[in-house]
Amino acid sequence: MREYDYEYADFIYYTPGELDKAGRLWPVRAGRCLAKPHYKVGPKRIECYSIHIVREGRLRLEYEGRQVELARGDLFVLFPDRTYYYEMLPAERPLEMRWLAIDGDRVEALLQLAGLTEQEPFRRGTVSSRIEAAADRAIDALERVQRWRPAVALELQGYLYGLLSALVLEEAGQGPELASWIQECAEYMELHATEGITVQQVAEFAGVHRSYFTQVFTEEMGMPPMKYMQKVRMEKARRLLIDTHASVTEIGLSLGYPNLYTFTRAFKMYFKESPLALRKAEA
Repeated sequence: MREYDYEYADFIYYTPGELDKAGRLWPVRAGRCLAKPHYKVGPKRIECYSIHIVREGRLRLEYEGRQVELARGDLFVLFPDRTYYYEMLPAERPLEMRWLAIDGDRVEALLQLAGLTEQEPFRRGTVSSRIEAAADRAIDALERVQRWRPAVALELQGYLYGLLSALVLEEAGQGPELASWIQECAEYMELHATEGITVQQVAEFAGVHRSYFTQVFTEEMGMPPMKYMQKVRMEKARRLLIDTHASVTEIGLSLGYPNLYTFTRAFKMYFKESPLALRKAEA
């Protein structure tokens, strides 16, 4: 990081091309900062949207006559053509932030889906490991750009949508009903159970710790996630045995089992009969 008057910071800049603008969403700049004592910014206005993630420390954000105090795990957004001011507050650790400025006519609507508006441009306690990782991927990718190319524009758009998707998912999880995000996890498992996904991968998809995910999933679905994935695979196996002429070996390999023996053993433990016996009984 380079040293400036109020901070140590990295500033990363990007010039969008026609493909970026055709996608209606593109990065403008990004950065990382570590505040010095008496760090302050503003009053200032910008012409795009800037997502700031607080990694350490505390700050006071002022906008539209309001003041809010934010800390680690919080985030805020600067909206275009609005005046903002923010400064570091005393804390055990100095203020540290990551930020990503984006533009395009799709941005505001997507931020609204994530619960971020001009009237309330912040969220407390919502920065999960999923959001942090998505933001870091986008910033790191932007930093690697040497020159504009179509592939670069598409890659960056993918990372931006990944970050916005994480923000929207976290907003959906803020409500009193847990069933919505658990249902999304169940759908994810049903789609990818045959690809060898693990419970840890599903927990990362949800943006929560594995033990918490297992506890809540079990309470909501009536069985642990590992058993649920086994159920998905076995139901698919049963359907393929009844509705297709595929061999037992082909079905087992298609469902992600390494060989016929492993599949047959798992099938018999689940259904209490062999695949061929079930196919014959259902014929």
